[in-house]
Formats: sequence, C-alpha cells, structure tokens
Amino acid sequence: MTDFTSLPDLAVRTLGGSVIAASDESFAEKENLLNPWKPAFRPETFGPKGQLYDGWETARRRTPGHDWALIRLGLPGQIHGIVIDTAWFRGNYPPHASVEACFAGNHPTANELEAAHWVEVVPTAPLGGDAAHTFAATDTTSVFTHVRLNMFPDGGIARLRVHGRVVPDPAYLTGLTVDLAALENGARVLDCSDRFYSSPDNMLFPGQARTQAEGWETARRRDDGNDWAEIALAAPGTIELAELDTTNLKFNAPAEARLTATTVDGGHAVILPRTRLRPDTRHRFRLKTPEVAKVRLDIYPDGGLARLRLWGPLTPKAEKDLTTNWNTHTRK
Repeated sequence: MTDFTSLPDLAVRTLGGSVIAASDESFAEKENLLNPWKPAFRPETFGPKGQLYDGWETARRRTPGHDWALIRLGLPGQIHGIVIDTAWFRGNYPPHASVEACFAGNHPTANELEAAHWVEVVPTAPLGGDAAHTFAATDTTSVFTHVRLNMFPDGGIARLRVHGRVVPDPAYLTGLTVDLAALENGARVLDCSDRFYSSPDNMLFPGQARTQAEGWETARRRDDGNDWAEIALAAPGTIELAELDTTNLKFNAPAEARLTATTVDGGHAVILPRTRLRPDTRHRFRLKTPEVAKVRLDIYPDGGLARLRLWGPLTPKAEKDLTTNWNTHTRK
C-alpha cells in the first residue's frame, strides 16, 4: 500500500498512545510528539527554556550518543509507515533519525523494555527542517506494541505518526459481547462518499466525541444522492445492538440513516431500515442479524455522525482465526 497515511495512527494520544520515556526534553516536552492536531507555532513566544515549540526538543548534545523517545502505541498493530514531522524546527532539527519497534505485553516499564526484541522498521535516514518525512516500514507483518524514535544527535521533532492496521488481542474479544465496529478491536473504514470536514474513522474511535470535529462530517450535498461509509468489522459476528450517535451535531445531523450488512457468505441484508435520526442524540436499536462481515452506513442526505457502535459476539470461526493471527504475528 503506497498511501499508508490513510491508515489509523496507532500512536496518537486520542487512541491511548503515550511517550513513556525520553533521553532528554530540556526545551520542549516529549508528550507533544503524539498530539492529534497539526503542529502550531507562534514566533517570538519565549518561556524560561527559550522559544516555545509544539513538539519535542532536546538540549544541544555535548557528549557522544544520540537522543531517543520511547512510545507505547495506543493500539497494537502492524506498522505500514512512519511520518517524522519537523514542522517549525528550522535551525534546530536533527539531521538524521531512525525508528525501532518491539512487541511486549503485560504493560512493561521503560527499563523492562531494554530486554525486548527490537526491530528496525525505519533505518537511519536524513531529515530536513520544517517538513513531514514519510517512510514505508520495513516490517509490515509483525505486530508491535512499542516504538523507539532515535534522532541523531539531538534537536527537535514536532510529531511522530505510526500508521498501520490494528491487530486486536483475542483475549479481550473471545467469549464476550464486543463492539464489532470499534477501531481498537480491529474494525476499519474501507471507503466513504465524502470526508470533507473530518474522517469517517472518527466514528470508530473509543470514548465519546467531545466536539463535532471528533466525529465524521460530510460537505453539504447539492444533488439527489446521499453519503455513505463502508466498514469492515473487527471480525465476523452477529450484531445485537446498534448505536448511531449524533452528539454535538445540532444543525448538521443526518435526517435519516440505514445499515446494510454484507454477510459472511457474500450476501446482503438491510439490518436497520431507513430510520429517522435526531440532532445531538444517542440512538440505540436492538437488532437480530445473520453472521456479518461488513456494514454499509447510509446517511440521508448528508451531515455527520459522532460514533457508530455495533455490539455483538464474534462467530466461533472468527474467534479461532483471531487467535491464530495473533499467535502468528506477535513477537514475544
């Protein structure tokens, strides 16, 4: 896949990513690396440590070695590409960087991660100032839980994005009723009609949307069509409860919505007929469906949805397949 940036950022703070340690953060905090917004900058804005940067900046190194930051991914997954963004760092960016990754369960400390099996997913590469650098990962099949960003020798990096596919731990899915449309469980948006204001991936994020920007919102339609999004479920299952949440969307909620399922045998079934929606409301619908692999959400005619939840159990085959996939691709 060439455009890996369309895949979720496994490290972003809103998905639970955390910078758990760094060699140095004298000028700007390591936590800024994972901020979900674009790096901001106000010139001639100084604090006790110097110019304020919306990024991570270390001191000028006067000893051998290099600086590094250790990141726990918010969601375990297969890394397809990395973005190292030096936005606004012009005279203080690092000339080179690399990224390593490892798999480590049971919530290890930074010290415990020293013994992990680290894999170089981005070999040492040159960086420029005030630019977003994209790198395809060298290992796209292994499942990783942590990454280590190395910069040589020191300087500032605004953002680190780790794009990839979520691979859920089956221990938290098998034998339970789960949200089959949750990004953290492995669901993903396959395609959509429009993402003018925000990405449909937002509908699958954990927690509640705090503003309308944290959901999916389309442009205003000026034709007779309607907007839609197609979602691959975390794994095949039967849907027992659907939640269509328009929270925060007070003047731009869809008038109606419909859910159509693609079954495991390739058929199609309307599981929620065209139904009226209300603004700023969490709608819940009891369903009884066949075994489903994908769902198409149609909204009429346009608008936004804060969250989509599809609750139900996995099929027995899906549970077995998830466990096999996890055991095959995790590095322990």
